[in-house]
Amino acid sequence: MTQIVLASASPARLALLRSAGLDPQVIVSGVDEAALTADSPAELCLALARAKAAVVAGKLSDGLVIGCDSVLELDGRAYGKPSSPEEAVARWHGMRGREGRLLTGHCVIDVVNGREAADVGATTVRFGTPDDDEIAAYVATGEPLHVAGAFTLDGRGGWFVEGIDGDHGNVLGLSLPLLRRLLATLGVPVPTLWR
Repeated sequence: MTQIVLASASPARLALLRSAGLDPQVIVSGVDEAALTADSPAELCLALARAKAAVVAGKLSDGLVIGCDSVLELDGRAYGKPSSPEEAVARWHGMRGREGRLLTGHCVIDVVNGREAADVGATTVRFGTPDDDEIAAYVATGEPLHVAGAFTLDGRGGWFVEGIDGDHGNVLGLSLPLLRRLLATLGVPVPTLWR
């Protein structure tokens, strides 16, 4: 059976893959996300996904490495994880009542033959209008400090998201349909990876 390696520390990505029948090994890349820049939010998340997958693939002799990175695009800017509670509060003040696009770069590297397939998933997110006290209480939980865009769908942040247009998994950090297409490009049918 082909070894699957997730080049991410994200518990949401790991849970998604496990619930979809895979049992990946986790190897965190250690890529300095702040060191990479790009001309657009989509290019940034794709560059980060590629960098993470490449670092981990360079340590292995076989297997399929999955690298992902997510950013929230709002007003043409990329927002990753907030660096402080104050930044998370300011972010929420700017997001409430608006729409943004959660972009997730995906990169799969087949270590044996060095082939790569990569693309970006995009999901529109419609934010609710939490009041200042709700924002303060949410940020005080610490949850928004650990995720791109300062929100989650599968945690307390779900209370403040009115809806999405697109793939739910993409907002959690990994689009299963997009990943299936990338694997197919590499000649790997998803059912052959199920445990």
